[in-house]
Amino acid sequence: MPRRLMPLQKLIFPGVGAFGHAMDALQAKGFVEPLKEYIASGKPYMGICVGMQTLFEGSEESRTKGLGIIPGIVKHFSTADKAVPHMGWNATQLVKEQTEVGGQAVNYGIDQDSVYYFVHSYAVPYADNLKEWTLATTQYGDEIFVSAVQKGNVCCTQFHPEKSGFAGIKLLRSFLEGTGVVDDSKVKIFDPRPKSRDLFTKRIIACLDVRANDQGDLVVTKGDQYDVREKSEAGGDVRNLGKPVELAKRYFDEGADEIAFLNITSFRNCPMADLPMLEVLKLASQTVFVPLTIGGGIRDVTDPDGKVHSALDVAGEYFRSGADKVSIGSDAVYAAEQFYANDGVPDGTTAIETIAKAYGAQAVVISVDPKRVYVKDPSETNHHVIKTPYTGPNGETYCWYQCTVKGGREGRDLDVRQLVTACQRLGAGEILLNCMDKDGTNSGYDIELIKDVKSAVTIPVVASSGAGNPSHFSQVFNETNVESALAAGIFHRREVPIETVKNHLKESGILVREDHTKL
Repeated sequence: MPRRLMPLQKLIFPGVGAFGHAMDALQAKGFVEPLKEYIASGKPYMGICVGMQTLFEGSEESRTKGLGIIPGIVKHFSTADKAVPHMGWNATQLVKEQTEVGGQAVNYGIDQDSVYYFVHSYAVPYADNLKEWTLATTQYGDEIFVSAVQKGNVCCTQFHPEKSGFAGIKLLRSFLEGTGVVDDSKVKIFDPRPKSRDLFTKRIIACLDVRANDQGDLVVTKGDQYDVREKSEAGGDVRNLGKPVELAKRYFDEGADEIAFLNITSFRNCPMADLPMLEVLKLASQTVFVPLTIGGGIRDVTDPDGKVHSALDVAGEYFRSGADKVSIGSDAVYAAEQFYANDGVPDGTTAIETIAKAYGAQAVVISVDPKRVYVKDPSETNHHVIKTPYTGPNGETYCWYQCTVKGGREGRDLDVRQLVTACQRLGAGEILLNCMDKDGTNSGYDIELIKDVKSAVTIPVVASSGAGNPSHFSQVFNETNVESALAAGIFHRREVPIETVKNHLKESGILVREDHTKL
């Protein structure tokens, strides 16, 4: 029986997922015609990300037709001059303004001096036939796409206002507290103006390694080359750097662009519905309005009563609890090995593939834990070798980066380039690139490793492991063109505040997000 939406006063259609998956779900649950009926009635409607894309006629992402309310096709970004997905903070250019003051603001609080959080591989290219629908455009590389639409009772954004800090909250508040209906006869329309470069910012990510301590409490900890215990002859306790939800809120307040929770405790005997990290995400989402990534345990699991949950089910629980992306570690290595054993042909069964198919590539992050294996000459191994400034124990100047599993405890016969290229083929949307040799050293990122991975893939890369001072961030951005940089210990201990890092980057001419919005 079709679902009825007409009794609703206002409707928000949030979106996390792939176009086809979203439209198939609307069809299966009987929402397509009621949704069209609701929008045609003139009642306020807001769509976010795929909730905006479904209003168009279709998408290159799927053969499934859209709602067809707005003309146009959602198309894949070009990878010729940029990483795809478009993942991070970017500016908007408003192309409408009101000629008379009063009523619902046509811009819904969107501020051209603010940046908003985008995470998508597909977008609607701006065209003249979309003039009456386009509220704002955004430039990514050389491409200009529609980042917000508005007409009468409809307001939608390609970006995620709920993850765009206080600037995004301002937009949501305008929709919820205003009439939600704009008098289009009092609106002036402009043409978008291309810029010499986009205003896409570099992301600073705060990482929280979360595990249970010896007393069973969830704490944020930090390892020294993956060892999280205090040094003592008797065997030290797990380092306790704070409570995860409280630290996440602190990092949001300090200006972190994204927060990653990496669960380094398995919770093997815990039913999926009672996983502690689900509650962490639910609580963090109430006060933290930037993207949240969760890593650890994204695999097929079996409850103590024998009930089996697929990796897709597990990911779905995390998304519903507030996660925006899931990070896959050891299972990504096993998936890559399976990919190569199958002659480089994806078989559709891995966690990477099933989650990306349902939620989009942008929802899947691959966490890589490589370590150097030194060789005197590249001919000594079949693996991809680079020249390194970090000489080996016997003076070696070449190395290959071995992928590890089980928290770095087990090495595999797979190098980092093999892993990242396979995972991109399988549908992953981002690489979180750690380095076991650099972890906890505060000596700077492994620039050669990052350059090598960046040259091998077209998806965004997060630099991780080794940050010790602000100059390490500017160095990694300038020398590798990586999209984001992550740190943990120096932020936890306030050795280097996030604000100090961002001020240094601004002084170095690197674009970063600032959120001056007041609620």
